[in-house]
Amino acid sequence: MKKILYTLLFLLPFNVLASGGVKLDSADIDLSDNLSMERGAKYYVTYCLGCHSAKHIRYKRIAIDLKLDEAEVLKVVAPFGAGIYDQMHSAMNAHDAEKWFGTTPPDLSLIARSRGADWLYTYLRSFYAEPGKPLGVNNAVFPDVGMPNVFWQLQGTQSAITQKIDGHDVITGLKLDQPGQMTPQEFDKMVNDLVNFLVYVGEPVQLERQQMGKYVLFFILMFIALAYLLKKEYWKDVH
Repeated sequence: MKKILYTLLFLLPFNVLASGGVKLDSADIDLSDNLSMERGAKYYVTYCLGCHSAKHIRYKRIAIDLKLDEAEVLKVVAPFGAGIYDQMHSAMNAHDAEKWFGTTPPDLSLIARSRGADWLYTYLRSFYAEPGKPLGVNNAVFPDVGMPNVFWQLQGTQSAITQKIDGHDVITGLKLDQPGQMTPQEFDKMVNDLVNFLVYVGEPVQLERQQMGKYVLFFILMFIALAYLLKKEYWKDVH
């Protein structure tokens, strides 16, 4: 039951959990930017796949959609030992996850569709230090989330800026106390690439669907024009 509740909570629409006043930053999503999605795939495997699977996508599909050579995908994207037809499965087994985190981390194949790109982009950049928490961190977008800040070395350490509102401490911003290996601009770009990849994973045919939609709309407009001309031809003798 605990596992089910955790998963449902993680997949709730973002406005349920972001209604406390945290402003969501805008992610720059571009599914035509294959280089961004390739970088995002590498970041996902390096920092996320250890706990979170993305089992709705295979490395073969990534190679096709991002126009990458299969050998290159296995070398620079997939973890060691993975096959080109493998799904993106986490190496962590359910027993260890239950032991370390109290639940099994959810699969993130559809997280961008359920949460939204802006929520993900803001959430991944909103961890701050809170020594009283089991993992030593909290999150301004998702309070009390049971996930460590896997990017702390890259981003650095942040602290919360709070303000008393109606007798409660409300987070109004975050302050970078200890810089990480990346500048804030570099880190934002890295997270954006990761979110771009997750948006792609949530619906790999999205770009193709959007392009096809243009042709469908063009066909409908042409049909309407022809139907109108045909109607005029049929009715000209009546009038």
